[in-house]
Amino acid sequence: MENIYKIAKKAGIAEEFVIPYGLDKAKIDLKIKETLPEKNGKLVLVTAITPTKAGEGKTTSSIALTDGMNAIGVNSLLCLREPSLGPVFGLKGGATGGGKASIIPSEDINLHFTGDMHALTSSINLIAAIIDNHIYQGNALNIDPSRILWKRALDMNDRALRSVTVNQGEKKSAPRQDEFVITVASELMAVLCLAEDPDDFIRRVKEIVVAYTYDNKIVRVGDLRISNAIYKLMKNAFNPNLVQTLEGNPCLVHGGPFANIAHGCNSIIATKLALRLAPVVITEAGFGADLGAEKFLDIKCRVGNIKPDAVVIVATIRALKLHGGVAYEELGEENVDALVKGLPNLKRHLENISKYGVPFVICINHFASDSENEVKTLIKWCENNHYDYAFCDAFLKGAQGAVELAKKVKYVLDTKTSEYHPLYDVNKPIKEKIETICKEIYRAKDVVYTESAEKQIEDFAKLGYDKTPICIAKTPLSFTDSPKVLGAPDDFTITIREVRLSAGANFLVCLTGSIMTMPGLPAIPAAVKMEDEK
Repeated sequence: MENIYKIAKKAGIAEEFVIPYGLDKAKIDLKIKETLPEKNGKLVLVTAITPTKAGEGKTTSSIALTDGMNAIGVNSLLCLREPSLGPVFGLKGGATGGGKASIIPSEDINLHFTGDMHALTSSINLIAAIIDNHIYQGNALNIDPSRILWKRALDMNDRALRSVTVNQGEKKSAPRQDEFVITVASELMAVLCLAEDPDDFIRRVKEIVVAYTYDNKIVRVGDLRISNAIYKLMKNAFNPNLVQTLEGNPCLVHGGPFANIAHGCNSIIATKLALRLAPVVITEAGFGADLGAEKFLDIKCRVGNIKPDAVVIVATIRALKLHGGVAYEELGEENVDALVKGLPNLKRHLENISKYGVPFVICINHFASDSENEVKTLIKWCENNHYDYAFCDAFLKGAQGAVELAKKVKYVLDTKTSEYHPLYDVNKPIKEKIETICKEIYRAKDVVYTESAEKQIEDFAKLGYDKTPICIAKTPLSFTDSPKVLGAPDDFTITIREVRLSAGANFLVCLTGSIMTMPGLPAIPAAVKMEDEK
């Protein structure tokens, strides 16, 4: 592991802007922006097919591509999200890549890191505490306790907190039903990741709608007069975190909203800083392209005035076979027919990316179990459809295993022009925007709304929040709102059960199916599996 000052120098960051957290990680002082020229590198988004338990390796491929680009002489800087403790101890485990395509120090990054998640969680819960205390102390704002919108948070999967009773035993406050969200699903995380700078963050925080009054007026964080306290809690969290890949290449890690229940992208602050530091910037968006990439292209790029130059779509033969109907236990066996049956899932994601006018490359994350016939079949399919593709074997080989992918991405950046444009016009009616995403990206036949969702849409439009982007909360495991439907289904209906306002982030969150904003742990959590690592 290289000293973090050496990594900063490699990234073009002067020592005076490095705030060290030990010898292996640091924060970057945002004053550096005043010294950097107004230039923009090329931006590459890494996304994936619909995730499966077979694994796709999107973050691993992002790291691999960065190492591969640097290996072929293209100065590249990586931008990733911060892991959440929920999946680290839950089903997924760590989120720092794998094998020789990893960022380090992995354990620190996955756990406490530099304290950003703790600052966010504390700020979220400060707002909640102030709201309840305000009511207890006389309720000068006339807040209706039954219409408090703001949720407490915890950066951990804990299904027991999906429904709780607060204020039990309080003589001056009536008990009420409430719920926790996981920190990465809170609007405050979205605000951090969409803000241009600390001043913009505070401006957005003040706009957050936290409750309604008894006479149906909205109450914002600004009305609570705590923005300075939130700034003090968050002041260090604004600075992007600098770490390194195993091959000593710099990586900015900052912000971490989930893509299934939030908008799934790292911070605009980090991405724009990277674009001024390096000629090529590689970033990723969570889960499959129907979620993370859609939100990156329709929310983050629109808000940050960012134009992506290329997209890399990661797939594995194992995952494609799973989409083709093979049982998980049989993925190690050759099955060309199942691979062919699973390819429509990849094709749909490629078609969706094409709708944004951005050129793409297919990255086949190679596994030892991939048979020669399966590899030949996939290559033939790519070539017959005139798709740019490359195999990546960086898990075992590091940068050398990503050279083929790096050369193909460089070729696309050098020879093709991005004509990026969002999928929909934000000025269209709320339902029209929702249905555009559901029908154009998911390929739903129809969209239905619960009675409460209909009322919420009507209310938010009256309040003037009808000209905002849409953030759909949906299972990552399917194009549908049911996690059990694999492949590329067509004849299905999406149900919008609830719509939530994120006024600070300036988008509407639409909850579909049975999606939860507080995930649960699996039967055998990753935390239990860690027992064998002692």
